[in-house]
Amino acid sequence: MLHRLLTARRQRAGGPPARLTAVGTGVVAVAGTLAFAAVDRLVFGGLGVLFGLGYLVVCFQLAVRVRYPDLPAAPICGPIAFAAALVLLQPDAAHGVTGQVVALAGGLALRAAWLFTGTGLAAAIVTARYVAQRRRHRAR
Repeated sequence: MLHRLLTARRQRAGGPPARLTAVGTGVVAVAGTLAFAAVDRLVFGGLGVLFGLGYLVVCFQLAVRVRYPDLPAAPICGPIAFAAALVLLQPDAAHGVTGQVVALAGGLALRAAWLFTGTGLAAAIVTARYVAQRRRHRAR
């Protein structure tokens, strides 16, 4: 549905691709990460490589599609969505608040490489976009 909205706007305007606001970035981050986590859990019974690769794709898309004024939202929304997916779809159901916190900490520790890679990718792209925009602005 979101893709159709973005495509329709792009076709009407005929210009550059549609950009996400900060709120839109958060919604896309959560929806995309949860979708990859759900598919990984249904197909493979847990959160593994498909979840990690999906998170990288989501982080890349967030970083390239976010509007210039909302650039900081891309590297911030990704890790929040990652943690939300772990809390909601982690295979081991923990009881109580303490159990949930321990399960989240363990899940983040076990998947730290995916988390840091996706967040670093988004931060690098956002930084490159910021520097390029500043150079264009100074050249005027």
